[in-house]
Amino acid sequence: MEQPSHKPEKKGRLRRGIYILPSMFTVGTLLCGYFAILSTLRGIELQTAGLSAGLAWIAFDNAAKAIGWAILFDGLDGRIARLTHSTSEFGREFDSLADVITFGVAPALLTYAWGIRALDATYGAEAVKHLRQIGWIVTFAYVICGAARLARFNIDSTKGTQDRRFFIGLPIPAAAGVVAAIVHWTKTPVDEWVHGVIGLCVMAILAFLMVSRVRYYSFKGVNLRQRRPYVAIIVLGLIVWLVAAFSEPVLLTLALTYLLSGPLGRIVSRWRPQPPAPKEVHAA
Repeated sequence: MEQPSHKPEKKGRLRRGIYILPSMFTVGTLLCGYFAILSTLRGIELQTAGLSAGLAWIAFDNAAKAIGWAILFDGLDGRIARLTHSTSEFGREFDSLADVITFGVAPALLTYAWGIRALDATYGAEAVKHLRQIGWIVTFAYVICGAARLARFNIDSTKGTQDRRFFIGLPIPAAAGVVAAIVHWTKTPVDEWVHGVIGLCVMAILAFLMVSRVRYYSFKGVNLRQRRPYVAIIVLGLIVWLVAAFSEPVLLTLALTYLLSGPLGRIVSRWRPQPPAPKEVHAA
């Protein structure tokens, strides 16, 4: 009589374990974001103390790497949740809150510290005062647009009417990936005000694209359970090797390619000739 009562408990424990699995990847995303913020603050501390510039850019590069790892974790948590059929309201909200910190606050702080505040050592705080004020506004606008992008995504996902093959607006992890890839590729903090202005323009473009209606491919239509040619494993292994061996140019190329794919796709779709409308057939 006791044996049937134990089976539902085991099933319930397994179900709770499945729901915990994708949330652990979200925790990994949040941990990477927290580490990125701490590394950025460490870089600011080293700059303020007037120590070796090499130590500062190592701290900023570590922050960029942490954001890159967070993008990987963020992609895995959703994929794992779909494969294990363990999506939930809690998981979606938890993921969004983690994304605001990791892909919103952390990249904005990194951009300001690496691209604007670093100019103090070259020109002095008073000389770049107005540029720093503009930097506050632009980086904060990035955070606001990122949060709005996540809120809109959550609303659209509950409706179930959105084409899951595409995102509407640039995903916030992709926007953060552009920032991290630029910092990881350049390494040295910005020491020319022109470069600082260019960095702020990039942040403004990222903020605009996140709240725009430009469509980006989501890769959700890729079925990992489907059989693939063995060549796919070779290509995947080659990409992993390229990232490991030449991370700076490869990651920057991937980030910029995805960033430009949305606007270019929209331009191509407008110039592409539309099929002629069917002629009306009138009854005799």
